[in-house]
Amino acid sequence: MSERKNLCVLVANATAGENFVARLGNTEAAHAAERCLNRIERAIAAHDGHLLLQQGFSIVACFDRCDAGVLAANDMLDRIRSLPNLSGLRQPVHIGLHYGIVDKDARSGEGISVARRVAAHAQAEQALATGTVIMLLTPGARHAAGAQALHDTAVSEFDWPIFAIGQRVGMVTSIPPTSHLSQRLRLRHQEDNLFVEEQRPVLLLGRELGNDIVIMDARASRQHARIERRREGFTLIDQSTNGTFVSVDGNEECRIHRDKLVLRGPGRIGCGFSAGEVERDLVFFDIV
Repeated sequence: MSERKNLCVLVANATAGENFVARLGNTEAAHAAERCLNRIERAIAAHDGHLLLQQGFSIVACFDRCDAGVLAANDMLDRIRSLPNLSGLRQPVHIGLHYGIVDKDARSGEGISVARRVAAHAQAEQALATGTVIMLLTPGARHAAGAQALHDTAVSEFDWPIFAIGQRVGMVTSIPPTSHLSQRLRLRHQEDNLFVEEQRPVLLLGRELGNDIVIMDARASRQHARIERRREGFTLIDQSTNGTFVSVDGNEECRIHRDKLVLRGPGRIGCGFSAGEVERDLVFFDIV
């Protein structure tokens, strides 16, 4: 991989628990995991995924589009469920997906670390995905995920809502067609103009090159903040060290830190510095 970039990352763990191994024995349990991994790899290839890393019975793969990652997770579950029972037991597999940055070495980055955490919270034969993945699904793939986020205390530690994958059939759109969400959030940074809209419902800001808007100021964090197109409107979510400063025309500047704010434009955003500064890395926004 030539540079850091945002990708849909899928982590699949086929490591069996102690009861599974005790019932089958080490050799048969290892063979069962191998059969499971073979089906996982076939599902990745079938949906144009790229295998990044395999460690023991854990696989990390990436997809250019979240649709492909979610459909691959569904395919994996179907393939694994078709395997025969082993002494009355099902082969456990735990799948997690997240859309985030993958480093140049294709072995690390926020996308991989969060997907690993999500997979660790999945139950056997379950796939979970962060809300960032769900918001990037097209209507044609949205039916493959649950309509509502999970409310388990086990997933409350995440900065994103967590959705189950592969438990619904039928078309469900992520956001109802209300009039204000037919609008777009326009962002201007230096010479660039970008939009948060239906085709791009998540936009990332930060100092690392893989972000949609790259802030060169040293006060900005590597993955500083993100803006999501949500039901309630265009929401800025800070995940930085120094906080994000937002100044809306006609109002006092506010600072958010590890918190969120619905943007009401027009206004300015400072990543780690005041939006009132004369600063080339200010981000200007308005709703169009």
